[in-house]
Parts: sequence; structure tokens; C-alpha cells
Amino acid sequence: MDRPDVDRDSRIGRAHVAKGSEANGTAVISRRTAIGGAIGGGLITLLAPQLSMAEQGREKPVPLVLLLKGLYQPVVDGPDLGLSTVDLSDGSYSTTKIHPVSGVPGHSDVLEAIGDFYVQFTGMLCAYDLPGGAIAMEFTDSNTTSVPDGFGGSYLQGTFELDVVQANGQYRSFQGGHNRMVDNLHFLASGDVDEFCVCLISH
Repeated sequence: MDRPDVDRDSRIGRAHVAKGSEANGTAVISRRTAIGGAIGGGLITLLAPQLSMAEQGREKPVPLVLLLKGLYQPVVDGPDLGLSTVDLSDGSYSTTKIHPVSGVPGHSDVLEAIGDFYVQFTGMLCAYDLPGGAIAMEFTDSNTTSVPDGFGGSYLQGTFELDVVQANGQYRSFQGGHNRMVDNLHFLASGDVDEFCVCLISH
């Protein structure tokens, strides 16, 4: 996949990007290692207070926690997810796989790909195709840093904020909610884009 062009109307173009340094290069490795280790159990530890609060007295519904992982591929003929806010066949979307962390009934193995994530690199919309339903979102804010990977590519690291604009199936209750992405997006020198992103989706 060719590396997508980025303009001022894209979600990446609107991200706050700071130039990297050799010192930041070390941070890239440590952050990626930390995120990778989180999948082995640390992530659940970090989220435990929020999940516990949700369970106690049901003050808040339990959030949906997902991992986006893998190389992006362009979408030519996208599926109809029953979401009027996104047209996955308009040529503007790329896709990668979704893995469960918590909140997906019947799916708890983070190594299992359970759905597809669709995103506009030169737009502001994305969609999650999940077992039992789908969710559409719009990027609203970001705080990211771009650092070189030492091999001709770069990492875009930081957070993205999104609003849930539409949801159906068993995820209907998330409509009007919020998603915070903790992203480690790797733009390889080859032009491919490799995703590693944890999504915390709340009602």
C-alpha cells in the first residue's frame, strides 16, 4: 500500500506533531515495548480502576477495549455495515484487523482477530466492524509526536480523541460516546503503514 498523502483536512494532518530526535528514538523503543507488554496483562492492570468502578454499583457501563494491529490495506469494495455516516466503498478508506481486549462478549483472546477497522487517512471518519454490530466515529482532537524509526520511516505516537457518531447491533448503547486511541502508527520506508493502537471506547 502506498503511503497515504496527508493534508490539513486529514486526521493525521491535524495532529500536533513535534520533530523527533535521537533521544526520542530511544523513547520509541521503550514506548512500543511498554505497549506490547501491556497486551500481556499490563493493559488490564492499567484499566482495572475504571473497569472496577464500572462494575461497582453499575455507576458506569463497562468500556469496550480493542486493539488495532497489522498492516493497512486499501479498501476497494467495502462492506455495508448499516452505518449511514460512512461509505466504505468510496476509495478513501484503508483497513486493518481488530483484536479484543475486553468488553466483546464471547471474545477474550487478544491474539484472535475478530473484526475489521476502517479509517480515512485523508479524512476524519472511521468504522469498527465487530461481531454483533458496527460503530462509526469521527476524529475530533489529537496529541501526537512524530519520530524517526532509524530505517527511513517514522512513528506517529500519541493519542487521538473520537466521538461515536453512530452504532448498531449490540453496540447501540455506545452511540454518543467517546473513544480515546493510544496509537503507535508506523510509517515504513516501503510505504506500508503498520498499526498498533489501543482503543478505549466508553458510553
